[in-house]
Amino acid sequence: MLDESLLDAPEELARADRRGLLRGAAEAGARVRTAARHAAEAGLGDIRPDGRPRSVLIAGPGTAATGVADLLGGLAGAAAPVIRLHPSGVAHAAGALRWTLPGWAGPVDLLLIATTDGSEPGLAVLVEQAYRRGCTVVAVAPERSPLGEAVGGAHGLLVPMAKAPYQEDYDESAAAGPGALWALLTPLLLLLDKVGLLSAAPDTLQLVADRLDRTAERCGPAIAAYSNPAKTLAAELADALPLIWSEGDGAAPAGRRFAATLAELAGRPALASELPEALPRHGVLLAGAFAAGADPDDFFRDRVEEPQALRARVVLLRDRPSGGLSAAPAARELALSHDTAVSELEPEEGSELEQLAELLAVTDFATAYLAVASGGRP
Repeated sequence: MLDESLLDAPEELARADRRGLLRGAAEAGARVRTAARHAAEAGLGDIRPDGRPRSVLIAGPGTAATGVADLLGGLAGAAAPVIRLHPSGVAHAAGALRWTLPGWAGPVDLLLIATTDGSEPGLAVLVEQAYRRGCTVVAVAPERSPLGEAVGGAHGLLVPMAKAPYQEDYDESAAAGPGALWALLTPLLLLLDKVGLLSAAPDTLQLVADRLDRTAERCGPAIAAYSNPAKTLAAELADALPLIWSEGDGAAPAGRRFAATLAELAGRPALASELPEALPRHGVLLAGAFAAGADPDDFFRDRVEEPQALRARVVLLRDRPSGGLSAAPAARELALSHDTAVSELEPEEGSELEQLAELLAVTDFATAYLAVASGGRP
């Protein structure tokens, strides 16, 4: 159960936030600036590419690397395929994971590695494979890690991962948080801007950092719930099964990341899908056991021992529309026809990256509030 009284008690929230989730969300803008500086110091700005790569391959473990690959794929669009290399292994542990290059990978392909750990032997083996095939390798990983040595030996480029000011050692609980996402994503955005796959110049990333700072001011613990979009969303999802429906190239990966972090950080199930496919895919949930009107409250239910059943709630994430067709009206109509509430997030005007950053920031704060105010994962 969500303790809504805790949402408007900033000092108690800080004490309850043992994993630093709210602090990580608040420092996302600072992490972007630090990561951009690390990228410049590593020489990324001096790269003079011969042309666009045929494909971009991305490898790395966990939610952060998955989010990076998904976001870069959405932003690059049709400029070049962005393919995540999925790991195999008997367990999700640094020593057990293995990655393999596709058989067609070669000198015209770019391999990106994103990891908050850097001790995975499987990634070092992947770097050796890439070197033998002639692939260019760029990695974002902790400085002085085994992976960094492997990248150096393969004549690749290592960008040291930007740590939070308070973070001295690697913290596993922070790997899925917003700080890790922006520390890994920022240098790779700058790289793909250099090779012409997307638009993310240093000036643009400064605007992204500013947008993250402004969103943190609106969503921070000191802002009351009635005027705080992240606290409001957290309270709305307290006893709900979120159906996260997205519309727009940036909103789609933001929605999938929201579902992933809700599960990993807050222990909350959620389903993500893109409009208009979400309507037939999730429509039956609005009319079935998760419908708002399903199984009306049983008079004989034990309200102390038996938890309240989950009811579906639609969360509509949208890029600010630039004209054209939209499935949002149909989505609202379908939800309301089944007495299902709808929460909507639409960013302020700005570049594609700025709008994406705002969606990520609000949903990251909402995840943090759900995790902290309801106990979350130990």
